[in-house]
Amino acid sequence: MIGWIIAFIVVIGLGIAGGVGWSKLSKEHQEARSLPLDAVDFGKLNDGTYHGVYEGGMYKWRTNECDVTVANGKVTDIQLVVSQDPGSENTQHQALYDRVIEAQSLQVDTISGATLTSKAYLQAVENALIQAQ
Repeated sequence: MIGWIIAFIVVIGLGIAGGVGWSKLSKEHQEARSLPLDAVDFGKLNDGTYHGVYEGGMYKWRTNECDVTVANGKVTDIQLVVSQDPGSENTQHQALYDRVIEAQSLQVDTISGATLTSKAYLQAVENALIQAQ
């Protein structure tokens, strides 16, 4: 009987901890989904290399930094400098950067399965390009 009571208490405790964890994760996901990415006019970029930082949102899980090169008024190169995202090696960030370069816009398709991390990478690019305007 005591074993069942202990098991019940453990299950209740795990349920509460899981609910709290899910609540925090959900808030961070909502923040990442709602990044606007609309502060850059790609028609008004000054040449140079600019460093962009995104501090990763509420829990700093997606902190990243990049260098963006602008030549002849166009984005010509984007390099990831630092990423705190534990899954960063799986996000295909270079494919995302290539899409930005090709479109000359931050309004590009994100990497399937890595939408929130993609938006974090795009936010760092935007923060770099704000300096280029």
